[in-house]
Amino acid sequence: MKRFSSFLTALTLAVAALSAQTAAPTPVLSSGNTAWLLAATALVMFMTAPALGLFYGGLVRKKNVLSVLMQCFAALAIVSVIWVAFGYSLAFSDTEIIPGVLGDFKWAFFNGMTPEVLSPYYISDATGRVPHLVFAMFQCMFAVITPALIAGAFAERMKFSFFVLFTALWEILIYIPLAHMVWSANGVLFKLGVLDFAGGTVVHINAGFAALAVVLLLGKRSNHRTLPPHNLAYTMMGAAMLWFGWFGFNAGSSLAADGIGASAFVATNSAAAAAGLVWPFLDWLINKRPTILGAATGAVVGLVAVTPAAGFVNPAGAMAIGAIATIVCFFMVTVVKEKLGYDDALDAFGCHGIGGIVGALLTGVFADPRLWKAFGATYSGALYGNPGQLGIQAIGVLVSVCLAFFGTLIIYKLVDLVLRARVSVHEEEVGLDITQHNERAYTVID
Repeated sequence: MKRFSSFLTALTLAVAALSAQTAAPTPVLSSGNTAWLLAATALVMFMTAPALGLFYGGLVRKKNVLSVLMQCFAALAIVSVIWVAFGYSLAFSDTEIIPGVLGDFKWAFFNGMTPEVLSPYYISDATGRVPHLVFAMFQCMFAVITPALIAGAFAERMKFSFFVLFTALWEILIYIPLAHMVWSANGVLFKLGVLDFAGGTVVHINAGFAALAVVLLLGKRSNHRTLPPHNLAYTMMGAAMLWFGWFGFNAGSSLAADGIGASAFVATNSAAAAAGLVWPFLDWLINKRPTILGAATGAVVGLVAVTPAAGFVNPAGAMAIGAIATIVCFFMVTVVKEKLGYDDALDAFGCHGIGGIVGALLTGVFADPRLWKAFGATYSGALYGNPGQLGIQAIGVLVSVCLAFFGTLIIYKLVDLVLRARVSVHEEEVGLDITQHNERAYTVID
């Protein structure tokens, strides 16, 4: 009997040990992951103000540079308030008002998100989680930069009052539902299997096609064919800052200081580098001179295109995506825009909308299943025997394009009933810095 009792004890201990090995790890806070995501959040904020402001500001005339900087800065403030009040909850709540499309007000004003509460969104509990507050603010900075990107399309001719109301409504009615569909665990596109690591659909296609809708309704600048950039040094500095901040944008989307984050970091740099070479080479080949503007634009296009793919592709795939997207966007900006005659002032549609489409589709081609093998997932593209992923990506692109374009048309028309969108011809000639803000970027001191 004593032997049998000893055997039972040993068997019980063995089963308990086996259960401990196979049971899911208890969620714990990772200080390393938290530190990285806090830094990544700051990097993404840096992308809007000052990086995007400088990139866009250098491309407009000097009488409009402050208006562009103000739009980027205002987007940071407007969207941050909306996000904390109810935006984050509508985008990421696990309970919903519209199933698969929109969350509810469960986390309004970050209700219940005390410092010790861990994020429900993570890649693997084995690597440790971050506080829910950190994840929410990381996503806030994505929500901030998206409407700021749109501003590049209608630069130099939109009233600031219209911009403020339009941005608030667009964030609520377009960005938040698309973010829920793609990134929420309950989202219809997430469940379909659309791959968007860091915002190819939610940020870039969304902003790009919203930009196209606005410029078609707003019309051209009065002399849009004779507008040289006023300060390409600003633009190059802005592009370099965007490249720097994009490491937080893409590598931060791993939500952990881990191998996936490292892989996304490498993919981000590789795509930007390849694209930053291809665009000036095309300039050189066609226009006989490589340009600073071409190098800066190419790098940004590469960053845009690799965004949905960053955590799913190897370095070779990332460089291919950057190069292909740059060729397509170069054609859109230098040929198609000229042929069709729409005034996408700073090429928000040509670079972000089209670059986002190319990147989202090519994610379905170059997604490498080896990257996620250790996490028990097998995200793969057509190049690795899964052509169906390309079709899934195409559905995600189509939904994003339709929601962004047609939704923006409706919002624009509604806001235009209350506030006139466009400045007068006289105000456009004087410049938006003076007419909208009563300030000058450059003054002469006697």
